[in-house]
Amino acid sequence: MKVRWGALTLTAVLALAACGAETEAPTAAAGGGGGGSLVWAVETQPITFNPQLWGQNKARLLVHNQFDSLVARGKDGEFLPWLAKSWEVSKDGLTYTLHLRDDVTFHDGEKFDAASVKANFDQFLAPGYNPAVAAVQLRNFGRAEVAGPHTLKITLKAPDGLFLDFLSSPYAGQISPKSLRNAKDLKAGGVDVVGTGPFVLDRFTPGQEVHYKRNPDYGWPPAGSAHQGPAHLAEVTYRFLPEAAVRVGALTSGQVQVIEGVPATEIALIKGDPRLKLETSLNSGSAFSYYFNQSHPPFDDKRVREAFRDAVDVDAVLNSVYQGTAERAWSIIGQGSPQLYDASLENTFGNDPQRAARLLDEAGWDKRDAEGYRVKDGRRLTVRAVNSAPFVRDRRDILAQAIQAAVKQSAGIDFQVKLVDQGTAQKAYDDNQYDVFENSRGDTDAGAALNLILPKGAAINRTHFADAGLDRLLTEASASSDAAERKELYAKVQKLVADEALLLPLYVPADQIAYSASVTGLTFEPVSGTPNSAYDIRTGT
Repeated sequence: MKVRWGALTLTAVLALAACGAETEAPTAAAGGGGGGSLVWAVETQPITFNPQLWGQNKARLLVHNQFDSLVARGKDGEFLPWLAKSWEVSKDGLTYTLHLRDDVTFHDGEKFDAASVKANFDQFLAPGYNPAVAAVQLRNFGRAEVAGPHTLKITLKAPDGLFLDFLSSPYAGQISPKSLRNAKDLKAGGVDVVGTGPFVLDRFTPGQEVHYKRNPDYGWPPAGSAHQGPAHLAEVTYRFLPEAAVRVGALTSGQVQVIEGVPATEIALIKGDPRLKLETSLNSGSAFSYYFNQSHPPFDDKRVREAFRDAVDVDAVLNSVYQGTAERAWSIIGQGSPQLYDASLENTFGNDPQRAARLLDEAGWDKRDAEGYRVKDGRRLTVRAVNSAPFVRDRRDILAQAIQAAVKQSAGIDFQVKLVDQGTAQKAYDDNQYDVFENSRGDTDAGAALNLILPKGAAINRTHFADAGLDRLLTEASASSDAAERKELYAKVQKLVADEALLLPLYVPADQIAYSASVTGLTFEPVSGTPNSAYDIRTGT
C-alpha cells in the first residue's frame, strides 16, 4: 500500500539559552527572501526550545520557524509530504518505509538523511528524555533502521492509528545529530539545538523576547505552502507580553505588528480600527476542563463531583469572562476535533444548583459554617487547584475567580486556587496535594491527548481514575485507522467520562490573532488551528 501523505507540525519553546550572533544580512532567493522584519507579541513564554519536549499549545507557533517535521497536514486533515517525500505502510500496519528528501541541511551544516532521523527516534528511547511520548505516542515503536542513505524503515510492535499523527506533530521536529550529541542543555534547547527550518534561533532573552533570522538556504517547505525558497522575512522577533492590555497597546501603538491572545474586552477596539485585522481559530485536541482528583476526599465521592459540575452555570461564567467569544465545551474532546467530538453530550448536565445541593446533602455535606461553606464532621468542603503559571492562558485566572464565586454561591463549596511556578505545581501533583487539575491539550489527533490523560498510570492522569473497560476502548481506538470505528469508540469513551463526572468541561481553546493590515500571509495550521510559522508572512515595510 503506497501512501503519499504528510504532516504539518506544532510546537513549543523557551528555555535557558542566551545571546547569539547579530542578524545576518538578508539573502534573496527564488520565491522568497527580499527582507523585512516582524515583531510578534505572544502571551506565554515557552518552557523549552526543544520541539520534542513541547507542552504549551500557545508556544508551539514558534517551533516550525526552526524545526521541520517529517510529514505535514492538508486543509482536510490529510497527510502530506514534508521532509519525508513519500512513504509506504505494510498491509499488517507494522512497517513504515519513509523516503526522505536528499536536499535538506541542518542549520549547523549537518546533512539530513536516514541516519539523522534514526538518531532522533533513538533519542526518545533515552531514559528520562520524554517518558510521556515514549509511553503514549511511541508506545508501539519497535526500531528504526537505515535502509539506504535517504530511506528509513520503522517497525512497530503493534498497529498504531496514531503513528502518522506523531510524524506530523512537533515531537517529530528534526534536531541535528550534532545537537543531540553536544548541546549544552538538550532538554532546555536554545541556540545550539538546531533544526532544518526556515528560521534560525539566534538570540533569547528570558522574560523579554526570542529572535530568529532567516535561513538563506531553506528550500523544502511542506506541501501546501504559499511559496518556495527562503522565508520572505529577514527576521522575526517574538516578545513575551503576558498582560493582555499591554499586548493590545503595543499593537495599536505600532510597537508590534502581530499579537496573539486577544482578550474579549478588546475585540471591539480591534475590529473598529481600520489599520488592524482579527482572525480566530478553534484548536484541536481536548477541551479546557477541570479534572477532579478522586483519589481522596472530597472528589472520591461521585456525588461531590457531580455537584461541583452542576453548581456552575458555565454559559454565564464564560459570558462574563469572555463576553460571548468562547465556545462552550461539553466533552473532554473539543469541537475543534469534529471527527471525534460527540455532540450528543450537549445539554446533558450542568447548571442545576438544586441538584447540586441535594447531592451534597446526600453525601453528608449538609451543614454550613459561619461563612456559608458546607461542612462535614467539622471539616469545610474545600477544593484546591494548583496552577502552573507558564500554562495559564486565555484569562484562565479570571475564569477561576468566576467559578470560585459561582460554586460558593450556589453550592457552598470553598474553591481555592493558587497560581505558582512550574516546580511548585509539579511538586503538588507529585505529592497528590490538589483536588482540581486544569488542562487542555492541543494535539492534532485528540486520541493522543486522551491517551495521556485517561488510562491508568498515564503521564497526566491526575484524576487517578482507573477502569479496565476505558483502557480497552482507548487501546482499540488508538490501534484503528478506520475513521468510523474510531469515532464510535471515542464516543463511548466520552460517554463514560461524562457518566463518571471525571471533569467539568469549560471551553474549547482557540487562537485569536490581531495584526496590522500591512501584514499578509498569516495563516492557521489546518488541523491544529494554531498559527502557522512566519515562513509565508510578508510585511509592507
